[in-house]
Amino acid sequence: MATPSAQTSAARKAAPAQQAVLAELVDIARSHAESGLADMVRRVVSALLDLTAAGLDPATVMRRVKSGNLLKDNGYAFTHLATSEIEAALRREVARLLPRDAAPTAAPATAVELSLVPLEQIDQQMALGAVSRPFDLQHSEGLATLGVRLGLLLGRDLVRAAHNPFRPDVFLAAVDTAWRQFEPDPEAHGLVAPLLRPGLMFDLGPLYQALIEALVAKLKARKGATADTRFSKTDDRASRQAERARRDAALAQQLRQLFDPAVPEIPNLPQGSGGWRPSTASGFAVAPPVPAAGAGPSSAAMAPAAHPGQVYASSGAGSAPSAAPSAQPLAHSLSELLARVGVAAQDAAPGVLVLPGLRASLPQGALSRGDETTLDLLSRVFGSVLQDDGVAPETRELIGHLQLPVLRTALRDRSFFFQEAHPARRLLDLLSQAGWERPLDADDPVYRAMRRSVERVRGQVDPEFDVAVADLEAGLAARDHIEEAAMAAPIAQAMRSEKRAAAERSARRAVALRMAGEQLIPAVSGFLEGRWSAALALAYTIEDSRPGAVDNATRTMEDLIWSVKPKATQEQRKALIARLPALLASLNNWLDATRWQDAERLQFFAALAECHASIVRAPIELLPERQLELALEAAQQDALRRVAYEQAQEQEEEREQARLQAEEAQAAASDPAAVALASLERGMRLELNEAHIVRRVRLAWVSPLRTLYIFSGAGRQEAFSLPAARLGELLREGAMRVVAADGVVGRILGAAVEPMPAMV
Repeated sequence: MATPSAQTSAARKAAPAQQAVLAELVDIARSHAESGLADMVRRVVSALLDLTAAGLDPATVMRRVKSGNLLKDNGYAFTHLATSEIEAALRREVARLLPRDAAPTAAPATAVELSLVPLEQIDQQMALGAVSRPFDLQHSEGLATLGVRLGLLLGRDLVRAAHNPFRPDVFLAAVDTAWRQFEPDPEAHGLVAPLLRPGLMFDLGPLYQALIEALVAKLKARKGATADTRFSKTDDRASRQAERARRDAALAQQLRQLFDPAVPEIPNLPQGSGGWRPSTASGFAVAPPVPAAGAGPSSAAMAPAAHPGQVYASSGAGSAPSAAPSAQPLAHSLSELLARVGVAAQDAAPGVLVLPGLRASLPQGALSRGDETTLDLLSRVFGSVLQDDGVAPETRELIGHLQLPVLRTALRDRSFFFQEAHPARRLLDLLSQAGWERPLDADDPVYRAMRRSVERVRGQVDPEFDVAVADLEAGLAARDHIEEAAMAAPIAQAMRSEKRAAAERSARRAVALRMAGEQLIPAVSGFLEGRWSAALALAYTIEDSRPGAVDNATRTMEDLIWSVKPKATQEQRKALIARLPALLASLNNWLDATRWQDAERLQFFAALAECHASIVRAPIELLPERQLELALEAAQQDALRRVAYEQAQEQEEEREQARLQAEEAQAAASDPAAVALASLERGMRLELNEAHIVRRVRLAWVSPLRTLYIFSGAGRQEAFSLPAARLGELLREGAMRVVAADGVVGRILGAAVEPMPAMV
């Protein structure tokens, strides 16, 4: 347990932040007071010049007329003086709330010192106490709420009414002090204090409301605003993205090591396991080696040239090392070598894998280590894609045209292997991903976009892959837009269903938390648990389209609970009568929205009217001082309960979120299918095997709470949806599996370096 000295030290450390918030509250109060003082001055002038009251002696009449005219002619000066006094008084009161440095304890006041207090000052304080009593009753609820909020700010249970720096008598005393400084005639100093009553004084209600709202905002900011979890679910996409980024970084590091002469070559390329395999099918035959030609171009002609259209700069670690004396830069002799192996310099035949033939035609040591690695890796990439039966033949034909453009680009810019966003790599990934769906015909919009993108780089010495990627992405986005329009109805239905279920849970929890510890009549408690839960659920549902609906419904519930509690003072009963029309109107509006129109509704309002009537008619046998004490105590208890309710709601939401996370973590540990289900993202391709019929589908939409998944079928088949429970069963049974979640290039490159030991 912390010692008192440790607590004091912690309080002193927190004092600067608390002081800053309290200073802002003083500024808010001063601003509200200043805006209301001008109207108050006009009302005070009218009251001073009103001589219709009986019993005024001539001297008093003369003083009132003189003071009224003085205030009328110099209202601005008094407003400025009163504003300054209010601000100074508030700052003095606020300073008393903060912990102060240890100082010698002042000696207790002696009887002689107490006797020196002027009787006039005592009379003035008693008069202000009597004047402030109606304000204390009128604003008891706001003062109590403000005291509780201040207690939260300062780390206490609450700030008692007598220590609240914004209590009414502080404002009244400041106005009276300003008047005594403003009026030069001492005989007229007591004229204004008796006039400061509700209706003449500026309204303190909006001031207290502004202070409470500012405190709520500051406390939330200090605590750290949390996202609304009513319509959200634990989402670990960020962690998955971070894990993928780490995996990609490790792969890039391994690939860079392959370009290092100190690292052994990739074994068994291009026949290595895990990548492409030589095929006996037409177009996959590897040309036999061709004897080396005579002396190649001069060293000056073979020097690397800057790539004019290069977008991604080569990394230093991935740049080709200095070639051996017999090695030649492949980028500058590519056309000659292609001619020697019987391939056109600007293109390759559809579906023919030409890169292994090019590699086999070169004698050992004819190329630099970097060029050899580039050629070997691209041979594996294109070999795997062109033999993948899961890619439509039309798409494989288009990808075959990219071998030489990609080779030229990769030879000049090795970041192709290290950066997934490289335009050439991005184009290969997009084509292979889109190619799982066979085009309907040559006029298929997606297929046309794929053809256009390939034609932009096919046969180009300096291919512009970034333009081709933009063209293909636009075509795929147009397809997604059409699919979204076609799925609009099921998506909207799923959203409504999820939001309704989440809203009902939130409403039931909110009503239960608010009723905890309350002693309510059965009619009201049953109404809140039954009918009002439905109204509050509706408010949660429409909150996005109608901001403030939840606050309105919650405030109506609060007012209903307050209205059926005993009222110990006449002012409280007047407040009840004044607030009943708005309360009943709000209740009826929400109940109409929930379509509750049976006889039970009439019975509830009849019981509510009887309860209100009994509260208003109950006899009052207490002294005014006791009434005020009970009213303040009741308001304070209500404020404490209200704040506790809000904190309980926040804690309940945090516990609910933690429970969901724990459940998902437990499911992930015991059920791999749950992990697969949680990792599904829009755009992924999956295989569905039902009744021995394999269907390739694409995940087109996932609901916010991940309770519904909508898929689009290959060949423009009609979209269908699966609930989370059914999809989990399919994943668990193996009837549904993810097909190539990562990009094709990254997957093949990862397989190429997988057997390679980690390098330090």
